[in-house]
Amino acid sequence: MQSIGAFEGTVSVVTGASRGIGRELALALARQGATVIVNYKRDEDAAAATVASARGAGGHALACRADVEDPAGILKLFSFVEEACGRLDHFVSNAAAGPFKPVHDLKLHHLDRCHAMNARAFVLGAQQAARLMDRGGRIVAMSSLGAGFALPGYAAMGAQKAALEAWVRYLACEFAPLGITANAVSGGLIDTGTLALYARAAGVDLDAAIRRVPRQRVGTAQDMAAAAAFLLSPAADYITGQTLVVDGGVSVSSQLQPLGDSLPPMDTTGVGGASRSAVSG
Repeated sequence: MQSIGAFEGTVSVVTGASRGIGRELALALARQGATVIVNYKRDEDAAAATVASARGAGGHALACRADVEDPAGILKLFSFVEEACGRLDHFVSNAAAGPFKPVHDLKLHHLDRCHAMNARAFVLGAQQAARLMDRGGRIVAMSSLGAGFALPGYAAMGAQKAALEAWVRYLACEFAPLGITANAVSGGLIDTGTLALYARAAGVDLDAAIRRVPRQRVGTAQDMAAAAAFLLSPAADYITGQTLVVDGGVSVSSQLQPLGDSLPPMDTTGVGGASRSAVSG
């Protein structure tokens, strides 16, 4: 993490910040002086708890209920920011949702929702964020190794995460004259509700998968939050268009398939959940 006060006087929006990675990042930014807009979709109690924790740590936070899957929700969120703060420094697109199903089981509504919640929400949010970044700013998208690895049952999400990383590169170039950087943080095996949900859906043996990680442990929400906080910080001013990988080394090890090559047949019965840590409250 950066030193205390590194974000003093800045304004940050973190989508899906009522729990998981979004919550950890919101708290980290608030502790270091940022005013954080805690976006959430449904869980008002969890969002209120995040705000209370941020304030209890001496930080500043406000909650905004808005469904970023809906373009109207994105407009609502940034209208709230403009009214409450007048401007913006950081936009973190963390909220996510999608089915964990093999390609042949994907329906039209799975594809539409996955695109809307992941790639489209990021692009529309970045457009609105840039409008309020009157003195430059930082944009960060939360991605995953599924953007580059073909993982079982992860096609819909992985393709959208790959799209996110492509959008980051385009935004980096087009927003640079505005003093705005755009980057992504890609997580490996991160210990959130999403990982357990995915493992059950795909029949992955998590213990075996973790043994393939050079660091010999799963990542934490704090690991992801620390990486995102760095990219938002003044120290990252000359970094843009990049994807920072937080995976304990698995993507550069000799185990090119981090979840294993001999997975059992996928049981798709009742599968199709969304990320608990990433989905907006």
